[in-house]
Amino acid sequence: MKYKIFSLIIVLVITGSFCFAQTSKVEIKEDFKPSVLNQPGKEYPMVNSQGYARFRIEAPEAQSVVVSLGLGGTRGGTPLTKNEDGVWMGTTAGPMDEGFHYYHVTIDGGVFNDPGALNYYGSVRWESGIEIPAHDQDFYALKNVPHGHVQQVIFPSPSTETSRRAFVYTPPGYDKNQSERYPVLYLQHGWGEDETAWMNQGRANLIMDNLIAEGKIDPFIIVNTYGMTNEIKFGGLRNFDITPFQTVLVDELIPYVDEHFHTIPDQAHRAMAGLSMGGMETKDITLNKPEVFSHYALLSGGVYAPEDLKDHANLKLVFISCGSKERPDGVKNAVVALKDAGYNAVSYVSEGTAHEFQTWRRSLYQLAPLLFKE
Repeated sequence: MKYKIFSLIIVLVITGSFCFAQTSKVEIKEDFKPSVLNQPGKEYPMVNSQGYARFRIEAPEAQSVVVSLGLGGTRGGTPLTKNEDGVWMGTTAGPMDEGFHYYHVTIDGGVFNDPGALNYYGSVRWESGIEIPAHDQDFYALKNVPHGHVQQVIFPSPSTETSRRAFVYTPPGYDKNQSERYPVLYLQHGWGEDETAWMNQGRANLIMDNLIAEGKIDPFIIVNTYGMTNEIKFGGLRNFDITPFQTVLVDELIPYVDEHFHTIPDQAHRAMAGLSMGGMETKDITLNKPEVFSHYALLSGGVYAPEDLKDHANLKLVFISCGSKERPDGVKNAVVALKDAGYNAVSYVSEGTAHEFQTWRRSLYQLAPLLFKE
């Protein structure tokens, strides 16, 4: 037995060394360009065609500078090296997953944002953002097509004794025909994020604009609001109480949207979806309030079992997705079980991505054409 264990260790060490050696031989192409999410006029950070990212930080008195890439990034971050001019530079050890990533810079133990990059709210703070070019980025690109509007609304919330904020996407042509009514998708962000995430990081409005322009979907409204997720510390999700947010969403926001926008105010034309913790919220609320929504979507946010949905008579669609680097078998198996039980269920796996926004952008792109089909 000892010999077998020792042999296994030798094989693992050799295999690991071989893999590292193979990776280290990859030649990094020097075709770096500024990230599309840079501050105006800033050259760094940069990305290349292989998915590597390169950083430049001016901190001449610093002793240590490390870039910490967000979900999908290099484990342990990217240590930078100071040159003779006191400028710290470095390139990721390997290519990043395609799409959007959060990151920050740790300088001598202090956490800062990269002054060259735009900021996005994630990890319960405004983080720097970088965009790794994707092979399929056309579906969320800014194009010369008719565009909808994204507007901020402030709605009263008696249950929380304050006013709360939501962002509402209305499709192109919404204002031209006052008599036309639209279905609504209530789309939730993940832990550490807020109501800005889906339109900023997720580019949900551009995904919708492009799908509508291509005739792939019938127009509908999207509503994003803060899911009251960040009061609970990461790792303590089992203690999260859905009741306060459920009250805000069902009893306060939905009536406000139905009153102030041209909606079709019934269950058949109302959907709820969420990414990560927003998926957990979606599952809880749709199970607690089956009379409110008819389309459910969990994006890297768990699964439904057939017994969960036994009293959901008017359920039209269940959509479950994740990245291929997450738990795709669990998603696929859950949907097979739902289909076998007679539900209209669809699974989607984003190839080559993990728990990150490229997974969720692609998921929305796949979900949208399935919604509100008569």
